[in-house]
Amino acid sequence: MGEKEDLFEASASVVGYIYQLRKALYACIERHGRGLDWCIAIEAGDDIEEITDRGRVLSQLKHRATGVSLTDSSTDLWKTLRIWAHAITHERVDLDGTDLLLLTTADLPAGSVGFLLQPVASGVRNEDRALEALVAAREASVSRENRKAYEAFDKLSEAERRSMVARIQVIGHAPDIDAMEALLLEKVVPAVGHQYAESFLERLEGWFYRRTIRQLRTDEMDAITGEEFDQVFTDLRDQFRPGNLPIDDDIALLEPDPSDHVDMVFVRQLGLINAGGAQLRIAVRDYIRAFTQRSRWSDENLLLPGEISRYERRLVEEWQDIFAEMEDNLGAEATEAEKVAAAKEVYRWATREARRCIRPDCDEPFVAKGSFHILADDLRLGWHIDFLARLMAVLEPAEATSA
Repeated sequence: MGEKEDLFEASASVVGYIYQLRKALYACIERHGRGLDWCIAIEAGDDIEEITDRGRVLSQLKHRATGVSLTDSSTDLWKTLRIWAHAITHERVDLDGTDLLLLTTADLPAGSVGFLLQPVASGVRNEDRALEALVAAREASVSRENRKAYEAFDKLSEAERRSMVARIQVIGHAPDIDAMEALLLEKVVPAVGHQYAESFLERLEGWFYRRTIRQLRTDEMDAITGEEFDQVFTDLRDQFRPGNLPIDDDIALLEPDPSDHVDMVFVRQLGLINAGGAQLRIAVRDYIRAFTQRSRWSDENLLLPGEISRYERRLVEEWQDIFAEMEDNLGAEATEAEKVAAAKEVYRWATREARRCIRPDCDEPFVAKGSFHILADDLRLGWHIDFLARLMAVLEPAEATSA
């Protein structure tokens, strides 16, 4: 196989897996609206396994290019039958309480097995003809690719074949990966509105993918339950309420290297008050988290016009009260030791006591603490009583040299 063909196969495999995840997430959202008594797992009993109070659903998904058809000798069909036949033979599935679903983006030719096994509502379902067509296809085919599937099918008794076929439903011409994304957006609009649907779905998908990876790495069954999904969905939805903003896990866990930021103004400000290494590390962490989160909010249009400016104004004005009090208390004859001690108190206030939220329910500490450092980096506020004069004396010569 050539390099281009290898790349095509790898690409198709990735698309198929993402399609599987999106379909599973769609199933979660659908079931979420009907109660909490369910669970869903990926690559457990099948591509997707759903368990509800009404029984079990095992789903096989096939994402194929436009124009592809699911014929009676199709590898997609027989690979699926092999999986189900093997489970029946080894008593891993109870057909009385299990539905078998084959969902494919391919077309279902009229009269084919897939066509005849569509849901009852289609008006064309005919299980007897479908079984006859399967047997005929198996007897007529010499496909080496389907050989193991035929062997698994042959091991089933006549009664087992009929029972299996009775539980199979085939959905053809299903929405592809792009259409599935559009359907997911439609599903989340009622929760957060059109304006925030994309941002909400991006975060929900991110959680779902991480959660699925955890499930796949766990030896024991670790399905996503209805209660777990409800908790995550509700919490994320609440972050898009008018009084809140989403805090993203990937940002909240950032741990940047302080040594990469030693020349930044806000770090120099901390140098003026003799801040220790631990304080510097936390300050850089809060700065980077706040800067990154605020940028993402802005990029996704989650902020109101002028919201950041108004928020920063409130922070600066609160700082002005504290800073003015420090100036009055120190007086003109203060020693450097007294200035540093007083500055440490101002800094302590900013990082420990000041909890001005950008919105009432968005109370993540790094937003306020990091925003103070952003303002300190712009020299709009500081900790040492002489911060402006001392830093300007250092920064202006450096700027002149670089120019």
